[in-house]
Amino acid sequence: MRNITKLIIIMMIFVASDAVAQQISSSFKIARVKYSGGGDWYNDPASEIELLKYVQKNTNLKVEPVYEFVDLSTDKIFDYPFLFLTGHGNVNFTDSEVRRLRAYLQNGGFLYIDDDYGLDPFIRKEMKKVFPDQEFAELPFSHGIFNAHFKFPNGVPKINEHDGKKPQTFGLFYRGRLCVVFTYETNPSDGWAPPDIHKTPPDKRELAFKFGTNLIVWALSN
Repeated sequence: MRNITKLIIIMMIFVASDAVAQQISSSFKIARVKYSGGGDWYNDPASEIELLKYVQKNTNLKVEPVYEFVDLSTDKIFDYPFLFLTGHGNVNFTDSEVRRLRAYLQNGGFLYIDDDYGLDPFIRKEMKKVFPDQEFAELPFSHGIFNAHFKFPNGVPKINEHDGKKPQTFGLFYRGRLCVVFTYETNPSDGWAPPDIHKTPPDKRELAFKFGTNLIVWALSN
């Protein structure tokens, strides 16, 4: 658990100073969450790589554009300050995974969940196991995550026009700290994928990358 704190402190320095960032060897990486239940946790594995390449070009963060995944049943999750979970279908956390994820989030970790159209009812049920006393709260447009690096005055942009429903961003908190962000009816991670995968228009991809950058900057500086 101490690993998360160390990583976050180092990356906060990156956010604050170009000069110091160049002198520190640790690099930020995202870990994809592998889960059971039948959902496609593994879809679009290049998405994180493309996002981190964008972050590398547009911030002073030192990142490593690689694809890595972790199983919630192992302590390896504590090596990453930022976890990413997505998919279209069922999710199931075991009791030990629930306890480990709760400990991760309570000790400085950050989880981003992107509903790839179909994840919503399953992930809400599983996250209720992690924080039984909480419901996902919709984040107001005034929340700092929407201007952490790039400005989104109207909240999360609609990236995947799967239907006409409005895009929403929800959060879970621990002692006042936003530790889980859940995007619904937008699917930014589709926009991170290489352009030939989903044929996402360039302007939508740019918005998706900018929102993803905000997530990372927010997670590391809060």
